[in-house]
Amino acid sequence: MPNLEHPAYPAADLLRLESLVPCRESQVSMLLSIFGERQQFSFPCIFIYGHTSSGKTYVMQTLLTTLQLPHVFVNCVECFTSRLLLEEILIQLQSCSSGTEQTSPVRCDTLNDFVRLFKQAVASQELQDQTLYIVLDRAEQLREMEANILPAFLRLQELTDRNVTVVLLSEIVWELFRPNMGCFEPFTMYFPDYSIGHLQKILSQNHPPEYSADFYAAYINILLGVFYMVCRDLKELRHLAALNFAKYCEPVVRGEANERDTRKLWKNIEPHLKKAMQTVYLREISSSQWERLQHVGGEAGQLKGLSAHTHVELPYYSKFLLIAAYLASYNPVRTDKRFFLKHHGKIRKTNFMKKHEKTSNHLLGPKPFPLDRLLAILYSIVDNRVAPTANIFSQVSVYLLFNLFLVSGIHQVLNVICKLINAKITSLVTLQLLSVVGQNDQLDGPRYKCTVSLDFIRAIARTVNFDIIKYLYDFL
Repeated sequence: MPNLEHPAYPAADLLRLESLVPCRESQVSMLLSIFGERQQFSFPCIFIYGHTSSGKTYVMQTLLTTLQLPHVFVNCVECFTSRLLLEEILIQLQSCSSGTEQTSPVRCDTLNDFVRLFKQAVASQELQDQTLYIVLDRAEQLREMEANILPAFLRLQELTDRNVTVVLLSEIVWELFRPNMGCFEPFTMYFPDYSIGHLQKILSQNHPPEYSADFYAAYINILLGVFYMVCRDLKELRHLAALNFAKYCEPVVRGEANERDTRKLWKNIEPHLKKAMQTVYLREISSSQWERLQHVGGEAGQLKGLSAHTHVELPYYSKFLLIAAYLASYNPVRTDKRFFLKHHGKIRKTNFMKKHEKTSNHLLGPKPFPLDRLLAILYSIVDNRVAPTANIFSQVSVYLLFNLFLVSGIHQVLNVICKLINAKITSLVTLQLLSVVGQNDQLDGPRYKCTVSLDFIRAIARTVNFDIIKYLYDFL
């Protein structure tokens, strides 16, 4: 007996809808009760919330499309201003009323214009006889727009005097939406997370046709047993299932086992899944790179935490700036002459290196350093590594700086360079690779501390062919 029943919709459509939204039958049944029949006025606003990948967007799209209900679906992240949002709704609405794609632009500057144009768009006979649904996905972005946008959507049915229902989809609760002043309260509905049984049922539906459903269900059961405690995102689990299934099938393909040899299949896939645990959510490598890594027998441990992908996103000279900051944090000040001065003369070992008498600086943690020491180390390690015409701090050309020197003098040039340097350092602080120690208004200038690990900075140094171990006092 089907779980979805409603006298206003054909039984075949409801049966198809039930097959498309597994484990969400109760939520769909509730929505159908709220919607009522096509000609009836529905609730003015429905607020649906739940964690990411709990099926909110998919269920609404499938429900409205399968039952062929007139609707407008807008992502508030893409339409990040009120004007873009209102114009996108009107464009989709005209396409819905005319049955063809709307190509002519629609200009809507104010909310009053939107209400007027909205009434004109729903004047067609098709939209007058049934409820129109406006679905706003990622609705939490509405809080960043003008103060009248959210209250207007909550009362859109009242403002336009039309049969329209606004559906807000969000990952946060309604209490974080409610304006300070009184507003219309929507009907709130919660989408819970999928349980492990729900995930098993949903993921098992995607089994390849060349393998039996029981064989793929056993694989999903193994996958969830490994990843469920750390990842319950349906999209991520579906990605992991598709990515690692080929490895699970290897003994069957080679003829070393059959589909019922669960123990042998598990022993083959277990070390592979442990390596895959390091890439959950991070996307350090693409799917094609991961497959090549399987064939060559490489170790995913080569990608250590964040160090495998963060250094790729840093500009070239920001890497040297971070290396200089690490050296300034973990080397004593008295060693700078030894490491970074070319003609430092002779230094007696007895005064310089007595490892048995000192504690490792890496055990004591990073030490704060001033900006001038950071720049001195930076110039030393970058020297002779780049072309003389390369600009270290930005794309500002030497020609522009020379013209600035002719017009304003050396002080203005130094001021520009200092601003460029501070911008680079500020970006590293924003990324939490450096931290500011003390107050910014202190008389002796700002002091910084490098917060990255040794493995991280070694990965950074390898990308620029810099042997950082040779410049660390603890490794002498």
